[in-house]
Amino acid sequence: MFEMYLIALAVIALVCIVLEEVIHVNKAKTTLFLGCLAWISLFIHAGNHDNQHLVSEQLDENLLEIASLWLFLMSTMTFVAYLNAKGVVQNFVRSIFPKRLSVRSLLLRVAIFSLLLSSICDNVTATLVSLGLIQVFELDRKTKLKMATLVVFAVNSGGVALITGDVTTLMIFLGGHVSMSQLLTLMLPSATGVLVLAAIFAIKLEGELVLQPVEMRYERVDIWIAVIFFTTIIATMLMNVLFGIPPVLTFLTGLSLMFLVGRTVSSDMEQTRILEYIRQVEYDTLLFFLGILLLVGMLKEIGTLEVLAQVYGNYSPEVSNFFAGVASALLDNVPLTAALLKADPVLSTTQWLALTYAVGVGGSLLAIGSAAGILAMSKIEELTFVSYLRYVPALIVAYGVGYALTLLLATIIH
Repeated sequence: MFEMYLIALAVIALVCIVLEEVIHVNKAKTTLFLGCLAWISLFIHAGNHDNQHLVSEQLDENLLEIASLWLFLMSTMTFVAYLNAKGVVQNFVRSIFPKRLSVRSLLLRVAIFSLLLSSICDNVTATLVSLGLIQVFELDRKTKLKMATLVVFAVNSGGVALITGDVTTLMIFLGGHVSMSQLLTLMLPSATGVLVLAAIFAIKLEGELVLQPVEMRYERVDIWIAVIFFTTIIATMLMNVLFGIPPVLTFLTGLSLMFLVGRTVSSDMEQTRILEYIRQVEYDTLLFFLGILLLVGMLKEIGTLEVLAQVYGNYSPEVSNFFAGVASALLDNVPLTAALLKADPVLSTTQWLALTYAVGVGGSLLAIGSAAGILAMSKIEELTFVSYLRYVPALIVAYGVGYALTLLLATIIH
């Protein structure tokens, strides 16, 4: 009965996100409140001191994971917000895009850009930079929604073929279930799924865009900060692969360099103004992440994910893997993958590759299913849980095509 109460809190949080525009209460506030309430309930229900100590250890473990993600998000968002405020991103887009292009051409370029960027850096950075790219253009509401949804799907697809691109891919690789060369075969299904979604979205898209001149607000120091940002992205990947350094530590180092370089040429007043701008724009995003992760952590601790892992074993792996991806749209794919690995199912290489694709891309099916989707909801005003739902049929088609191609390719090659 108590577990049902906690699951009900998670469902209420989801309903509040869906009805945000109706109840006029920010989703960050409702998810944070219900996430905290869930953990308070766990402490009260624990009863004796030993059980309370166990819950405390579980909370500490979850807070450590959340803090790492929070600090990483804060570092990345600070870089991107600063560069956006200075017009660096806008002028970068002007330098790589033609002055005049069709909306369909932009859609394809955004798809490829997001896919490739997320292959070489983390999903959070890839999402922020890709969303910054589409915000440079004056798009109508419907087109902007399609672009943002495409970014979410492309970013989640880009990382599944590399252990540096997605945590779940790394987990399955470290478990000894797939090799590097086998993982690389997922690049084709991932790219195909993204192109299928872009083709569906391109239907009935008409019009042409003209890049408007952007006021040059940045100075030489801002170019240096942009260099620090992209150097930090590369260093994050290399340091993690070569020395096992957590990405958050490398990014915080880059952030400290940004402030040191910025301080040499900026006044205290300008530094304060920039930080205030960042706080106003990004704080709700961080609170939303905190609330969601508290709820997911609670579901992990009460054994909900283990139940799903048991259900997984009752069906054919090809079917179970597909729906494991669908489940990752509701639950964080990292603890879900951990639960499945703990269950230790007997799968062939083909089936492990299918699971890798599914849990990496399946979170795209709902706006709350991945870090990319949560960021997109927070950064694109027009994108809400409900507005994202209208694209679920197209997302399922693209996900299904990618999944089917994964099974086909893996069977042929292996």
